[in-house]
Amino acid sequence: MANAMFPGERAPQRHVEVYQQVLELQHAHRQDAEAYWADKIAEVMRDQFGIKPKVNTYSYRTPYHSAYDLIPLPNRYKVPNFTKFSGQDDTSTMEHVNRFIIEYGEAANRDELRVRLFSSSLSGSAFTWFISLPPNLVIT
Repeated sequence: MANAMFPGERAPQRHVEVYQQVLELQHAHRQDAEAYWADKIAEVMRDQFGIKPKVNTYSYRTPYHSAYDLIPLPNRYKVPNFTKFSGQDDTSTMEHVNRFIIEYGEAANRDELRVRLFSSSLSGSAFTWFISLPPNLVIT
């Protein structure tokens, strides 16, 4: 990151870390605000017009901290087409998790990235389970 006080020089690491923390807080606040307004709109539709939304009135919130979405994938990394796990066949959860880590490759070195992309390897009732987890439940 460039240093505004001394053009051409890099900013001290502590400044970069503080800046990243500010970005994380802004992102988390934006997600909370979006969910709040989605709930409010559904409430007004129900109260003022008697219209009930066809789906749940809440917005999907990830079961992990929103800061995980800000962590970049490795340079030139292409997200693989993961083997899907539904929990309906003979594949064990242990086998699926190990296959997921192998398919994930070099990005599997960061816990936050593994958590972030894990839902891409799920389908059916396994995916439904994952998206029903409470926000910020999964911590690495």
